[in-house]
Amino acid sequence: KDALDKTKELLALFPSNNTEVPPRTQTKDDPERLCPELDSIVPDKPTQPYDMFKVIHAIADDGYFCEILKDHAKSVITGFARFNGRPVGIWSNQPMWAAGTIDCDAADKGARFARFCDLFNLPVVTLGDCPGYMIGSEQDWQGILRHGAKLLFAWADATVPLISIILRKSYAGAHYGMLDKGIGADLVFAWPTARVTIVGAETAASVIFAKEIKQSENPKETAAKRIKEYSEIYENPYKGAERGYIDDVIMPSDTRKVINRSLDILENKNKDNKAFLSRPWRKYSNINL
Repeated sequence: KDALDKTKELLALFPSNNTEVPPRTQTKDDPERLCPELDSIVPDKPTQPYDMFKVIHAIADDGYFCEILKDHAKSVITGFARFNGRPVGIWSNQPMWAAGTIDCDAADKGARFARFCDLFNLPVVTLGDCPGYMIGSEQDWQGILRHGAKLLFAWADATVPLISIILRKSYAGAHYGMLDKGIGADLVFAWPTARVTIVGAETAASVIFAKEIKQSENPKETAAKRIKEYSEIYENPYKGAERGYIDDVIMPSDTRKVINRSLDILENKNKDNKAFLSRPWRKYSNINL
């Protein structure tokens, strides 16, 4: 019975086939509803975790979220929610598990999910807080580069509306794995707590200013000063917005409202897209396997 109930729940979110649009329902949940609880959900300390499920339930219609593959690659979350009645795929990190890093299994989980959503015309919203791809000899032997490439390929090949929300960390290659404009995102938004950079300020400053810190009379004070400077110059999401990599820096409480407005804008994304319309109807992409 549980299996049948879950099947019915999933089928209610999907169209009958890949040529139809997902079924939209009526909802009493205001699409402009604010989520004030999100303004304080991200801890001040960058290494302190928080539960991403609280964010998802706060922004989705009526707090509804249908998670899939919940016991596999727990550092990332995949599932479906509704926004103003629209079925939408959600792909996010889970800071409570391995800091939300992307390993081989997580990359496969994300790639499979992105391809599925693209197949059935489901828009995707990503919620990013990722310090990077998992490193280490074990991941190297498993082929993290090959598996990570699957995720990037899936995003680049997708044609559905893609919206990225950066909550906190967005480091190095994970910036693309969690969806960036350079890999296909239509709209990218960031919370004021976002830290978008190649590496964290602590690591970068300790390398770039290593000689200065070592030779200073007060190494701790010098290191703290340089870390603060690096963070203000390079991690600041407003710098990314200045350069066009981020469309807007939004208050966390506005996230639901911004997502719904973005989905309205992107609803007819492919109807007037000549490049998309000119694609052969039986086009098969050569994904990395």
